Amino acid sequence: MQGARSPGAPIGVYDSGVGGLSVLRHIRAQLPAEDLIYFADSGHAPYGEKTEQYVVDRALLVAAFLLERGAKALVVACNTATVAAIKAVRARYPELPVVGVEPGLKPAAAITRSGKVGVLATARTLKGDKFLQLREQISAATRAEFLLQPCVGLVDQIELGDLDTPAIAALLEQYVAPLLDQGADTLVLGCTHYPFVQAGIERVLRGHGHPDVMLIDTGDAVARQLVRLLDGGGLLHPARANGEAPASLRGYTTADVSALAPAFANLLGLHPPVEKVDV
Repeated sequence: MQGARSPGAPIGVYDSGVGGLSVLRHIRAQLPAEDLIYFADSGHAPYGEKTEQYVVDRALLVAAFLLERGAKALVVACNTATVAAIKAVRARYPELPVVGVEPGLKPAAAITRSGKVGVLATARTLKGDKFLQLREQISAATRAEFLLQPCVGLVDQIELGDLDTPAIAALLEQYVAPLLDQGADTLVLGCTHYPFVQAGIERVLRGHGHPDVMLIDTGDAVARQLVRLLDGGGLLHPARANGEAPASLRGYTTADVSALAPAFANLLGLHPPVEKVDV
């Protein structure tokens, strides 16, 4: 596989739905010359309520699909899939640069003043061995207390595309307010969907008199790690000269195109070609 990859090959970015677009925007900002493929497994979402083996099986199928399309690297832009499946993906493709996302517990522990950090994530992420080990390690090293809040139903609402609905506002109030009541002064956005409702979270914070609560989004750190891996492997796309074709972006989804295409437009202001596939 090593010989099949080249600096001119695309990067595959994979999520259970549209949440990974919050990571994609950081990748595009830091790697503007790179061709990108975005895969939304919306036809099999949400992952947060699926078994771990189901998520592993989906991740391996999607990785194979992206590699068939020449991907030189894979970004698992989904916290649930990272927790459940990234080890299996790396074992299946040991030569492939694979970057996952994980809730930003370490940066949150570094900035909390009260020592209490709220973690908003899916139930599957919060139950995963990888996450629980990370929590124990950082808690032991920093003495930070992590308050875990599963956000059932929030991903489903974000996937619908309208980010300013009463349903989303009610869910954010339901999940954020108890963390504030427990003294959290830092909140980790532990799902790549959640940065898209950051404004709504901030409204809840202001409404409870806590506008200074810090929010942690790890999308930027994921993009920096991708840059390091590509650079180390000699796989960075060279800067594009004037007159050269711009970097391309293509989307694939296992659900209806009418869900992913508007998400690109509404969330990122982009209009790439989007195709429905059976994977």
